[in-house]
Amino acid sequence: MSTKPNPAELDFSGVVWEKSPDSGGNNDCMEFGELGHLVAVRDSKRPGDTPQLYTRGEIRAMLSGAKSGFFDKYAVEA
Repeated sequence: MSTKPNPAELDFSGVVWEKSPDSGGNNDCMEFGELGHLVAVRDSKRPGDTPQLYTRGEIRAMLSGAKSGFFDKYAVEA
């Protein structure tokens, strides 16, 4: 198992950020971008904050859970 680098020490200026077209352009979405073999994730409302880094395996696991509805409870307004 390899250790992920500290995101605060990396240059994200060359990352091409993408977000879901379902966000409606209101900056209420997460943005994803590739950084070598890792996936960077940031809040579209706070693009200057340090993104989080995930392996592709971690992204696959999250997407699988999202597709199965496991995380639906987090989308409901409190």
